[in-house]
Formats: sequence, C-alpha cells, structure tokens
Amino acid sequence: MQLAVHVRGSGDRTAVLIHGIMSDHRAWTRVSDELVDGGFRVLAVDLAGHGASPRSRRYTPRGWADDVVETLDPLLDGPPELVMGHSLGGLVASLAADRLAPRAAIYVDPAFAFPKGIRGALFKLAFALAPRPRRSALVRWNPRWSPEDVDNELAALREWDKRTILGFADSRPVVPPLRLVAPSLVVLAERSLLMTDAAVRALRGLGMTVETVAGSGHNVFRDDLPGFMRVVGEWLQRQGVATR
Repeated sequence: MQLAVHVRGSGDRTAVLIHGIMSDHRAWTRVSDELVDGGFRVLAVDLAGHGASPRSRRYTPRGWADDVVETLDPLLDGPPELVMGHSLGGLVASLAADRLAPRAAIYVDPAFAFPKGIRGALFKLAFALAPRPRRSALVRWNPRWSPEDVDNELAALREWDKRTILGFADSRPVVPPLRLVAPSLVVLAERSLLMTDAAVRALRGLGMTVETVAGSGHNVFRDDLPGFMRVVGEWLQRQGVATR
C-alpha cells in the first residue's frame, strides 16, 4: 500500500519518522522543525488507517512495516541516516529496519512489550471503546503539550480509523527486536506504558542504548522537547550523525 508521506527540508541527510497509533505525521511537527534546522530532509509517513493514508482491510504490525518500506523505496537514494518511531511506530520501525538499513535508529517509548492477562485485555478494550477525546480532556491529560500539539492530535484523531486497534488483537508480534541492525537508541518515558524491565534488559543485551527522559509521559517529545532533543542530539553526535 502506498502511504501518504510528508516531506520537509532539503538537507543531504534523510530522517524517516513513524508516528504512533491514533496519531499521524503531525505528532512530529516540532521534532521535524529541529531536524530540518539540523540539516535533515524529513520523511514523515502516515501509517495505514491514519492521517491521509488509505484504510486497510486488515491491520498488522508486519503489514504496516511492509507499507512503509514499499512507500519509501522510490524516495530514498540509499539507506536513510535515521529512522525514528514512536510507540506503534517504534515497533513498525524495528520491523522495517532490516530492509531500510538506516545508519541509526531511535525508538521512542516503543511498543516492544504488551501488558499480559486481564490488564492487557482491559488495555485493548479501553482503546477500542473510548470515545475520541475532546480538547479539554487532551489538555488535562497532557498539561505539558503545546497548543499546537493539542491541535495536531485533535486533527489526527478525526482522521484515525479505530479499526487499527484490531492490529493488536494478537499481541504476540509485540516484542523487542531479536538483533541489532543499526546503532539504536531507545528513549523511554519516566513510566513507560509498553516497556517492561525484562524488555529493557533484552534491548541493552543487544547493544542498544536506553535512556529515560525524567518527568515525561508516553509522548516523550511532546512533554519535554528540549530534554528529548538533548538526548537524541548527544547520541546522534556519538554515532557521527550529528545535527548542525
């Protein structure tokens, strides 16, 4: 499936950004600003069922990853310098990384684990049944978001296909990567929703760097953009992919 791709900047390095469930490329607006200022060309996709991309008859993590690779292939002259994914987008990025072969990968509070048993079932049920929130609720739940972030999320929610929740009906594919395909940074919320201590140990065992942004929630880069970009910038510099 061909996805909507939103291109910003004209730098000679490419960053691919993959959003989380219920959102779309607009979640990355302020991060994109920083990357473009740092000399990147940014390709931010809308996953199937989100934003301006088509709806799918069936949603799965592997299907989302296949769509990303198929869509980006003609837009990339070679491997991108950076692939970054948040939540569901982190899982999708990890599944696509073998084929995209980025120079560096960043996974932001990624969906590499899922609550087990009753807690997991209730988690899925809440997503499936909860109405789309109003502005007042978004502001109350996310007091550190900018007004622009709130506007962007409300717009994304209006275009979101709630059937994407069915992509997690079987949570067995929601697992950490099994091998390291590129230097990788995992940026966690202070209290991660979708990461367990065991998953963190597994990622470090693979050689990934795992950092936590203190005080941040699941949308780390919206809660504390300066703190997030500081962690990202310092790590990229160590990988030789520094922003200007």
